Amino acid sequence: MTTTTIKPDNLNRSGSFSTISHSGRIAQTDSVESLAAAGREEGNVLLIDKPLGWTSFDVVNRVRKAFQVKKAGHAGTLDPKATGLLIVCTGKKTKTIDEYAGLEKEYEGVMELGATTPSFDSETEVKERKDFSAITGEQVTRVLQSFIGRQLQVPPMYSAVKHNGKPLYKFARKGRIIERAPRAIVISEIEVQAVRLPFVHFRIVCSKGTYIRALADDCGKKLGCGAYLKQLRRTRIGDFHVADAIQIVPKESLRQDVVL
Repeated sequence: MTTTTIKPDNLNRSGSFSTISHSGRIAQTDSVESLAAAGREEGNVLLIDKPLGWTSFDVVNRVRKAFQVKKAGHAGTLDPKATGLLIVCTGKKTKTIDEYAGLEKEYEGVMELGATTPSFDSETEVKERKDFSAITGEQVTRVLQSFIGRQLQVPPMYSAVKHNGKPLYKFARKGRIIERAPRAIVISEIEVQAVRLPFVHFRIVCSKGTYIRALADDCGKKLGCGAYLKQLRRTRIGDFHVADAIQIVPKESLRQDVVL
């Protein structure tokens, strides 16, 4: 498909958009204007490629402005330091959010061995470094694949999980540690794509609620050298792929010939 960008103050330029039809299949439409008009009564389900540094709420807010709707929400948070597929529902389609949120997820990521951060990813600075020179690619593969299957995972402190009505990351930023109950998750596949120490490139297929950065931290603990998640991209949710998603480009980097 032709990728396109969203700019809320100009809805008349043409492009090609991927939405999810009533049958659950990918459907194409001609422009933001026609998509917004068609979805005002029934709503839309949009496939969005979330940019680096944006929160999931930033994307929802951009969609609200671009499609001139008041009601919108996403079907599964992506951290600011992650990119990739985000499903956004508008209008009456927000009632279907839970259906999409529960679908299997696929990610590609990069871990850095020999270093740890408070957030388990690159959102916070490295707080400790350890020697990783004795670690081999075979060890990394063996440890990562040991996480395949059903298990309990403790959500990281730097997460949107609520405690007394407040997200945990607000406590974490003040240096507070809150006891968290482990949650049941399923990791179906882990493929080590490349090992170029200290970096490990991998692909993972998992259930809703799986924190990939918590997996990276647990992997580092098992290896004894520490690790954190340096990069993450969500490539698939159920049968929906990021290759079919709408591209959002920050205004300051838009070229006039690609603005919608």
